Amino acid sequence: MAAADNLARKTIVIPANQAPETIQLRVAAYCRVSSDSEDQKNSFAAQNAYYTALITGKENWTLVDIYADEGITGTSAKKRPDFQRLLSDCRKGKIDKVLVKSISRFARNTTDCLKAIRELKALGISVVFDEQNIDTSVVSGEMLTAVLASCAQAESESISQNMRWSYLKRMQNGDFIPHYLPYGYIRNGNYIEAEPNQAAIVKRIFEEYLSGVSTENIAKALREEKIPCKNGKCAWDASSVRYILSNEKYTGDSLWQKYYTTDTLPFRSLKNDGSVDSYFVKNTHPAIISEEVFQQANLLLESRSQRIIREKAENAPYREKIQCGCCGATFRRKVVNDIVYWACIGRDKKRTRNCTITQIPEDEITQAFLRCYYKLKHGNLLRELKDSLIAVRSRQMLWHPDVIELNKQISNLSSQSHMLTVLNQQGAVDPDIFISQTNQLAQQLRKAKRQKEKLLERDGNDALSKTRELMEILEYGPENLDSFDGELFRELVEKIIVESNERIRFRLINGLELPEQIERTVR
Repeated sequence: MAAADNLARKTIVIPANQAPETIQLRVAAYCRVSSDSEDQKNSFAAQNAYYTALITGKENWTLVDIYADEGITGTSAKKRPDFQRLLSDCRKGKIDKVLVKSISRFARNTTDCLKAIRELKALGISVVFDEQNIDTSVVSGEMLTAVLASCAQAESESISQNMRWSYLKRMQNGDFIPHYLPYGYIRNGNYIEAEPNQAAIVKRIFEEYLSGVSTENIAKALREEKIPCKNGKCAWDASSVRYILSNEKYTGDSLWQKYYTTDTLPFRSLKNDGSVDSYFVKNTHPAIISEEVFQQANLLLESRSQRIIREKAENAPYREKIQCGCCGATFRRKVVNDIVYWACIGRDKKRTRNCTITQIPEDEITQAFLRCYYKLKHGNLLRELKDSLIAVRSRQMLWHPDVIELNKQISNLSSQSHMLTVLNQQGAVDPDIFISQTNQLAQQLRKAKRQKEKLLERDGNDALSKTRELMEILEYGPENLDSFDGELFRELVEKIIVESNERIRFRLINGLELPEQIERTVR
């Protein structure tokens, strides 16, 4: 029977709609060179010509485009615009096959390489690497790609290490010239020279700072005069001015390797905190300012920095706590004629034209807080609020499924206990059994009641727990506050909202907001 069945079987081959060799494929090529030297440019042109001829020479291939990145690093796919354009066109369904000279031309980062190949395979697009003779449409292609991409990554890391070694040798010899020179300097062959116009601005910055002008006002004046920065844009700010003031290169000396690059991909630039050697060399280039001027400026920078730190510590309780009720901006601390004020940043820096709240003396805000504290300490507001929150929560908890179930258990246990007592009175229960059962029921009843009590007392309401916390803080706080207590303020107050120049609100940590009038003091 089995032999007859085998004889009767016949395999029918269902041919493909179109033989693979006759399918018209839309083919693109990607090529990249890693530097902008003339030899590499020739290689770049040669790759373009090669792939154009190769693709147009195939009858069943249609050239989509030659995607090429020139003079751009290959360690990150994000830095290659044409590579990103290639991926975008693949996602749009414009391409069936991608040709690449080698793995190292496609990506030197294993993660980027495999991510791109996997995405293209999912889209039904194969990548062919000419030198390695790999086609990712073959099952084992991706596995080989992973190995070769790792080799390419190692090659990139090796190149980076060789370049880093070269830089370090030049630093040690004292003849290193950075690719990026600070504002005020230009490169002329193997020499660094001062750029006259920028050097004049550098001198001006040092002179104005030493004469008492703040870094913010120096930057503001440079912006108003439309003086360009190093990149040609007029984008001066306080940090860029401080960078110039603290850069030793303006004295003609160089401190190299303030930052260093990690050894492995992805390369990251980190501040050198002693992890690697740094190199200090004197007279590496012309000085723009003297060593004496530089030292004076940096002593002043340090002095002002310490003062700012002290001021921040002094106003820490109010810092970022005061909010404008008109425009929503934060208030900042100001000192005018030895009087400390808090002013809305939105109005003070003219970020909004609608804010009507002017600066408020700090001592008036403090006096308002002292009055608020006295009312909280000696009033019943928090106690009444706590009772109300408990009542509301209890009403909500009465319908909680767990509470309902416990109520049923308590009712059932109480009924059993009552029935047992009745039976005992009628002499229907053995005394020993009665005592044993009564104790057991009483224990179960106490347990159920405790569970219910815990559920009802559970602080499901954050406002209730915060209110209790406030009451505890006030209970141990002083009867009267004669002066501002920053620690107590932080424990009680979450935010101060300035409604107007006559009225503010203290938002406590439980969300309760208490208004206070601002009582103007005669100055």
